Amino acid sequence: MTQPSPPHVTEWLRQAAADQTPGTIDDPARLRARLAPKVLGLDLSLTCTGIAGNGWTEALKPPPGLRGVDRILWIRDSLTARWLRSIDLAAVEGPSYGSQGSSRQSGHHERAGLWWTVVIALRAREIPVAVIPPASLKKYATGRGNADKSLMVLAAARHWKWYEGTADEADALWLAAMAAHHLGHPLADMPKTHRAALDAVQWPDLPAPVVVPHQTGHTDHTAKEAS
Repeated sequence: MTQPSPPHVTEWLRQAAADQTPGTIDDPARLRARLAPKVLGLDLSLTCTGIAGNGWTEALKPPPGLRGVDRILWIRDSLTARWLRSIDLAAVEGPSYGSQGSSRQSGHHERAGLWWTVVIALRAREIPVAVIPPASLKKYATGRGNADKSLMVLAAARHWKWYEGTADEADALWLAAMAAHHLGHPLADMPKTHRAALDAVQWPDLPAPVVVPHQTGHTDHTAKEAS
């Protein structure tokens, strides 16, 4: 049985059906843009959290002097107030167990607290969450699972000419791009070798997406690719 479309899609389809303007529904490009799922990429950090969606990025920096629980709650509350609304799929970078040097170990406990606090906030608002392994994120963006932050930023600037953000925002944008690609609405044309990174992610169960034909050669991640 086919599951319902996300609420914003269902409502827009109802409005479009009543719209007498020519091309409202039978223009694939316009329809695809309006029906694109609302995705959110979060690169969580105690000092500068990267946030991104389709066509935008922002950096969230706590006020100087905040530490511990106060800082974690400030980040959670800021995200909740501005961004955790009407999201079809959120993508959060998973923990990087292989990069815990001595300098990073000192803040590991607090970073873990932030990660779980935000993920719980997403789940409390019934926002589906995909946890993206760091190596999969890097492979999707650059083709290399061990790419550094400079390569992630360079890849973002090459794919999206408008992008001028921080390294944290670049990671968040790639997270959002993976979520959108999984839902059948890629934000960029990615080579097959890069798209393979999507298969390493444990995606949450979601309503069946509304897929609109397009002219760029994209295919749904869920569709079987030709060998």
